[in-house]
Amino acid sequence: MAFVTNSELLSKAKNEGYAVGAFNTNNLEITLAIVEAAVAERSPAILAVSPGAMKYAGVAYLAAIAKVASGSVDVPLSLHLDHGTSMEDVEAALEHGFSSVMIDGSRLPFEENVSLTRKVVELAREKGVSTEGELGRLVGVEDSISVDEREASMTDPDQAEEFVERTGVDALAVAIGNAHGWYRGRPDLDFDRLREIKSKVSTFLVLHGASGIPDDMIREACSIGVDKINIDTEVRDAFRQAVAWFVSANPDVIDPRKILMPAREAMREVVARKMRLFGCAGKA
Repeated sequence: MAFVTNSELLSKAKNEGYAVGAFNTNNLEITLAIVEAAVAERSPAILAVSPGAMKYAGVAYLAAIAKVASGSVDVPLSLHLDHGTSMEDVEAALEHGFSSVMIDGSRLPFEENVSLTRKVVELAREKGVSTEGELGRLVGVEDSISVDEREASMTDPDQAEEFVERTGVDALAVAIGNAHGWYRGRPDLDFDRLREIKSKVSTFLVLHGASGIPDDMIREACSIGVDKINIDTEVRDAFRQAVAWFVSANPDVIDPRKILMPAREAMREVVARKMRLFGCAGKA
Protein backbone atom coordinates (compact mmCIF):
# COMPACT_ATOMS: atom_id res chain seq x y z
CA MET A 1 0.00 0.00 0.00
CA ALA A 2 1.36 3.43 -0.94
CA PHE A 3 1.77 6.08 1.71
CA VAL A 4 -1.27 8.18 2.49
CA THR A 5 -1.04 11.74 3.77
CA ASN A 6 -1.56 12.71 7.37
CA SER A 7 -4.53 14.76 6.24
CA GLU A 8 -6.21 11.62 4.93
CA LEU A 9 -5.58 9.76 8.17
CA LEU A 10 -6.60 12.65 10.39
CA SER A 11 -9.77 13.51 8.48
CA LYS A 12 -11.17 10.09 9.36
CA ALA A 13 -9.92 10.41 12.93
CA LYS A 14 -11.54 13.81 13.34
CA ASN A 15 -14.86 12.60 11.95
CA GLU A 16 -14.92 9.50 14.15
CA GLY A 17 -13.48 10.96 17.36
CA TYR A 18 -10.12 9.27 17.83
CA ALA A 19 -6.45 10.20 17.40
CA VAL A 20 -3.79 8.63 15.18
CA GLY A 21 -0.44 7.81 16.74
CA ALA A 22 2.78 9.17 15.25
CA PHE A 23 5.74 7.05 16.32
CA ASN A 24 9.34 8.10 15.74
CA THR A 25 11.64 5.68 14.00
CA ASN A 26 15.42 5.64 13.64
CA ASN A 27 16.10 2.18 12.24
CA LEU A 28 14.72 -1.08 10.86
CA GLU A 29 13.72 -2.57 14.23
CA ILE A 30 11.65 0.42 15.28
CA THR A 31 9.91 0.64 11.92
CA LEU A 32 9.08 -3.07 12.02
CA ALA A 33 7.73 -2.76 15.57
CA ILE A 34 5.43 0.12 14.58
CA VAL A 35 4.16 -1.56 11.43
CA GLU A 36 3.67 -4.95 13.11
CA ALA A 37 1.63 -3.27 15.85
CA ALA A 38 -0.46 -1.47 13.23
CA VAL A 39 -1.23 -4.74 11.45
CA ALA A 40 -2.02 -6.58 14.69
CA GLU A 41 -4.29 -3.77 15.91
CA ARG A 42 -5.75 -2.99 12.46
CA SER A 43 -4.71 0.60 13.01
CA PRO A 44 -3.47 3.44 10.83
CA ALA A 45 -0.04 4.72 11.84
CA ILE A 46 2.30 7.59 11.17
CA LEU A 47 5.99 6.76 10.78
CA ALA A 48 7.73 9.89 12.04
CA VAL A 49 11.31 10.72 11.08
CA SER A 50 13.17 13.62 12.69
CA PRO A 51 16.12 15.52 11.20
CA GLY A 52 18.27 13.80 13.81
CA ALA A 53 17.12 10.40 12.58
CA MET A 54 17.81 11.41 8.98
CA LYS A 55 21.32 12.45 9.96
CA TYR A 56 21.90 9.23 11.92
CA ALA A 57 20.55 6.63 9.47
CA GLY A 58 20.28 8.56 6.23
CA VAL A 59 16.99 9.82 4.85
CA ALA A 60 17.22 7.49 1.83
CA TYR A 61 17.64 4.41 4.04
CA LEU A 62 14.76 5.33 6.37
CA ALA A 63 12.46 6.18 3.47
CA ALA A 64 13.32 2.92 1.69
CA ILE A 65 12.61 0.86 4.81
CA ALA A 66 9.29 2.63 5.29
CA LYS A 67 8.33 2.15 1.63
CA VAL A 68 9.00 -1.57 1.79
CA ALA A 69 6.98 -1.82 5.00
CA SER A 70 4.07 0.14 3.55
CA GLY A 71 4.04 -1.97 0.41
CA SER A 72 3.92 -5.16 2.47
CA VAL A 73 0.84 -4.44 4.60
CA ASP A 74 -2.81 -3.55 4.13
CA VAL A 75 -3.13 -0.84 6.79
CA PRO A 76 -2.72 2.87 5.94
CA LEU A 77 0.65 4.40 6.81
CA SER A 78 2.10 7.85 6.29
CA LEU A 79 5.75 8.87 6.29
CA HIS A 80 6.11 12.15 8.16
CA LEU A 81 8.93 14.62 8.73
CA ASP A 82 8.84 15.40 12.45
CA HIS A 83 10.14 18.75 13.74
CA GLY A 84 11.83 19.88 10.57
CA THR A 85 13.53 23.17 11.31
CA SER A 86 14.68 24.32 7.88
CA MET A 87 13.69 24.31 4.24
CA GLU A 88 16.56 21.86 3.69
CA ASP A 89 14.91 19.34 6.01
CA VAL A 90 11.61 19.72 4.16
CA GLU A 91 13.18 19.47 0.71
CA ALA A 92 15.05 16.29 1.68
CA ALA A 93 11.82 14.70 2.93
CA LEU A 94 9.90 15.67 -0.19
CA GLU A 95 12.68 14.39 -2.44
CA HIS A 96 12.46 10.97 -0.77
CA GLY A 97 8.71 10.56 -0.97
CA PHE A 98 7.46 11.61 2.46
CA SER A 99 3.70 12.11 2.48
CA SER A 100 3.63 14.71 5.26
CA VAL A 101 6.06 17.34 6.53
CA MET A 102 6.25 19.35 9.73
CA ILE A 103 8.10 22.63 9.92
CA ASP A 104 8.77 23.68 13.50
CA GLY A 105 9.25 27.43 13.64
CA SER A 106 8.01 27.63 17.23
CA ARG A 107 11.27 29.13 18.51
CA LEU A 108 11.08 31.94 15.96
CA PRO A 109 9.22 35.23 16.43
CA PHE A 110 5.59 34.89 15.36
CA GLU A 111 5.97 36.66 12.00
CA GLU A 112 9.03 34.59 11.07
CA ASN A 113 7.21 31.40 12.05
CA VAL A 114 4.27 32.39 9.85
CA SER A 115 6.55 33.19 6.91
CA LEU A 116 8.56 29.96 7.15
CA THR A 117 5.46 27.79 7.62
CA ARG A 118 3.70 29.44 4.68
CA LYS A 119 6.67 28.70 2.40
CA VAL A 120 6.60 25.04 3.43
CA VAL A 121 2.84 24.81 2.88
CA GLU A 122 3.19 26.22 -0.64
CA LEU A 123 6.03 23.84 -1.51
CA ALA A 124 4.31 20.79 -0.05
CA ARG A 125 0.99 21.51 -1.75
CA GLU A 126 2.67 21.37 -5.14
CA LYS A 127 3.54 17.75 -4.39
CA GLY A 128 0.25 16.77 -2.73
CA VAL A 129 1.89 16.46 0.67
CA SER A 130 0.19 17.47 3.91
CA THR A 131 1.71 19.91 6.40
CA GLU A 132 2.06 20.53 10.13
CA GLY A 133 3.23 23.65 11.95
CA GLU A 134 3.82 24.45 15.59
CA LEU A 135 2.89 27.46 17.68
CA GLY A 136 3.98 27.75 21.29
CA ARG A 137 7.19 26.25 22.62
CA LEU A 138 7.42 22.73 23.99
CA VAL A 139 9.99 22.79 26.77
CA GLY A 140 12.06 19.79 27.66
CA VAL A 141 11.58 18.24 31.08
CA GLU A 142 15.11 19.33 31.92
CA ASP A 143 14.16 22.99 31.48
CA SER A 144 13.55 24.97 34.67
CA ILE A 145 10.99 27.66 33.94
CA SER A 146 8.89 29.99 36.07
CA VAL A 147 5.11 30.12 36.08
CA ASP A 148 5.21 33.23 33.87
CA GLU A 149 7.63 31.57 31.46
CA ARG A 150 5.43 28.47 31.33
CA GLU A 151 2.43 30.61 30.45
CA ALA A 152 4.40 32.47 27.77
CA SER A 153 5.54 29.19 26.19
CA MET A 154 1.99 27.94 25.67
CA THR A 155 -0.02 28.35 22.50
CA ASP A 156 -2.10 31.52 22.46
CA PRO A 157 -5.59 30.67 21.10
CA ASP A 158 -5.99 33.98 19.24
CA GLN A 159 -2.53 33.63 17.69
CA ALA A 160 -3.39 30.06 16.74
CA GLU A 161 -6.41 31.29 14.79
CA GLU A 162 -4.30 33.89 12.97
CA PHE A 163 -1.46 31.43 12.36
CA VAL A 164 -3.71 28.86 10.72
CA GLU A 165 -5.48 31.44 8.58
CA ARG A 166 -2.25 33.02 7.33
CA THR A 167 -0.26 29.84 6.73
CA GLY A 168 -2.94 27.45 5.46
CA VAL A 169 -1.26 24.66 7.41
CA ASP A 170 -3.19 21.37 7.66
CA ALA A 171 -2.29 20.49 11.25
CA LEU A 172 -1.21 22.52 14.27
CA ALA A 173 0.96 21.24 17.10
CA VAL A 174 0.02 23.01 20.32
CA ALA A 175 1.76 23.64 23.62
CA ILE A 176 -0.57 23.22 26.61
CA GLY A 177 1.96 22.12 29.23
CA ASN A 178 3.19 19.06 27.33
CA ALA A 179 6.95 18.51 27.10
CA HIS A 180 9.52 16.34 25.39
CA GLY A 181 11.07 13.52 27.42
CA TRP A 182 9.93 11.96 30.69
CA TYR A 183 7.84 14.11 33.03
CA ARG A 184 8.84 14.78 36.61
CA GLY A 185 5.64 13.97 38.43
CA ARG A 186 2.16 14.26 36.94
CA PRO A 187 1.94 16.56 33.89
CA ASP A 188 -0.15 19.71 34.22
CA LEU A 189 -2.02 20.12 30.95
CA ASP A 190 -4.18 23.18 30.30
CA PHE A 191 -7.28 21.58 28.82
CA ASP A 192 -9.26 24.83 28.96
CA ARG A 193 -6.64 26.34 26.65
CA LEU A 194 -6.97 23.33 24.36
CA ARG A 195 -10.75 23.76 24.24
CA GLU A 196 -10.36 27.43 23.35
CA ILE A 197 -7.88 26.63 20.58
CA LYS A 198 -10.24 23.97 19.28
CA SER A 199 -13.07 26.52 19.15
CA LYS A 200 -10.99 28.92 17.07
CA VAL A 201 -9.35 26.69 14.45
CA SER A 202 -10.67 24.07 12.08
CA THR A 203 -7.28 22.50 11.37
CA PHE A 204 -6.17 19.18 12.85
CA LEU A 205 -4.69 19.45 16.36
CA VAL A 206 -1.52 17.65 17.40
CA LEU A 207 -0.17 16.77 20.85
CA HIS A 208 3.59 16.32 21.00
CA GLY A 209 5.51 15.08 24.03
CA ALA A 210 2.85 12.53 24.95
CA SER A 211 5.18 9.88 26.40
CA GLY A 212 4.41 9.56 30.08
CA ILE A 213 1.14 11.49 30.00
CA PRO A 214 -1.40 9.50 32.06
CA ASP A 215 -4.07 7.60 30.16
CA ASP A 216 -6.92 9.67 31.58
CA MET A 217 -5.32 12.87 30.26
CA ILE A 218 -4.80 11.33 26.83
CA ARG A 219 -8.46 10.32 26.73
CA GLU A 220 -9.51 13.85 27.69
CA ALA A 221 -7.29 15.36 24.99
CA CYS A 222 -8.86 13.03 22.43
CA SER A 223 -12.36 13.89 23.62
CA ILE A 224 -11.62 17.61 23.19
CA GLY A 225 -10.42 17.08 19.65
CA VAL A 226 -6.73 16.17 19.40
CA ASP A 227 -6.32 14.24 16.16
CA LYS A 228 -2.65 13.20 16.23
CA ILE A 229 -0.49 12.19 19.19
CA ASN A 230 3.29 11.82 19.07
CA ILE A 231 5.17 9.12 20.96
CA ASP A 232 8.95 8.68 21.00
CA THR A 233 10.44 8.45 24.51
CA GLU A 234 8.37 5.47 25.64
CA VAL A 235 9.36 3.48 22.55
CA ARG A 236 13.03 4.33 23.06
CA ASP A 237 12.84 3.33 26.71
CA ALA A 238 11.27 -0.02 25.83
CA PHE A 239 14.15 -0.60 23.40
CA ARG A 240 16.77 0.28 26.00
CA GLN A 241 15.28 -1.84 28.76
CA ALA A 242 14.86 -4.90 26.55
CA VAL A 243 18.40 -4.75 25.20
CA ALA A 244 19.85 -4.17 28.66
CA TRP A 245 17.90 -7.12 30.09
CA PHE A 246 18.86 -9.48 27.28
CA VAL A 247 22.57 -8.61 27.32
CA SER A 248 22.68 -8.97 31.10
CA ALA A 249 20.89 -12.34 31.00
CA ASN A 250 22.85 -13.61 28.00
CA PRO A 251 26.38 -12.17 28.23
CA ASP A 252 27.82 -14.63 25.72
CA VAL A 253 25.32 -13.90 22.92
CA ILE A 254 26.80 -11.67 20.22
CA ASP A 255 24.23 -12.21 17.46
CA PRO A 256 22.57 -8.79 16.97
CA ARG A 257 19.40 -10.47 15.73
CA LYS A 258 18.97 -12.26 19.05
CA ILE A 259 19.86 -9.12 21.00
CA LEU A 260 17.43 -6.90 19.10
CA MET A 261 14.42 -9.23 18.82
CA PRO A 262 13.27 -8.70 22.44
CA ALA A 263 13.59 -4.95 21.89
CA ARG A 264 11.44 -5.16 18.77
CA GLU A 265 8.80 -7.11 20.70
CA ALA A 266 8.86 -4.64 23.60
CA MET A 267 8.47 -1.66 21.29
CA ARG A 268 5.63 -3.38 19.44
CA GLU A 269 3.77 -3.83 22.74
CA VAL A 270 4.16 -0.13 23.60
CA VAL A 271 2.92 0.98 20.19
CA ALA A 272 -0.03 -1.42 20.24
CA ARG A 273 -1.10 -0.21 23.69
CA LYS A 274 -0.97 3.40 22.55
CA MET A 275 -3.07 2.59 19.50
CA ARG A 276 -5.75 1.10 21.73
CA LEU A 277 -5.56 4.12 24.06
CA PHE A 278 -5.83 6.65 21.23
CA GLY A 279 -8.85 4.84 19.81
CA CYS A 280 -7.27 4.21 16.40
CA ALA A 281 -7.08 0.43 16.87
CA GLY A 282 -9.60 -1.24 14.58
CA LYS A 283 -9.88 1.84 12.36
CA ALA A 284 -7.74 0.64 9.45
